[in-house]
Amino acid sequence: MTAARVGVLALQGDFEAHQRILRAAGAEAIAVRTREELESVDRLVIPGGESTTIGKLAADYDLIEPLRKRAEGGMPVLGTCAGLIVCARRIEGGMRGEQPLLGIVDVTVRRNAFGRQVDSFETDLDVKEIDSPVHAVFIRAPWIEQVGAAVEVLAQHGGRPVAARQGRVLVCSFHPELTGDERIHRLFLEL
Repeated sequence: MTAARVGVLALQGDFEAHQRILRAAGAEAIAVRTREELESVDRLVIPGGESTTIGKLAADYDLIEPLRKRAEGGMPVLGTCAGLIVCARRIEGGMRGEQPLLGIVDVTVRRNAFGRQVDSFETDLDVKEIDSPVHAVFIRAPWIEQVGAAVEVLAQHGGRPVAARQGRVLVCSFHPELTGDERIHRLFLEL
């Protein structure tokens, strides 16, 4: 069986941590910065970082429409933290009109909802389809304010959705690449 060829959007954020954990999970992981690199992958991870910067750089590199079309065409996508924001249809609070969004998952997110950098935290979460709690790292994390009818909530923290799936798009508020636990990435690879 051939390993999945997974791209990690490498414009900003800790894309290398995602590449390491994807390789540990048995995938081929490459950095994606161009349309040609995007076209060469079967799946894509949009990492954490700063969502406005990621969105603006993706627009500068002319990747917004190709990313949207690939996702709408069925390419699996994993968006973590800032990647969740980039994947969302709507943002509450902050940079709404200035931030390019892919709009590939029907959620409304609130940026930095759990607080500033000093409010970052770690916790264990029950995640649907994963048999034991997942250790989650939240850094200036968003939460999901609203979900559309086609969105399945996979995990919550403090009564707020922090992981969800719509079709072949998986999003989470936290950083699964920072714990060494491959299970969120394996769930993505199974989409």
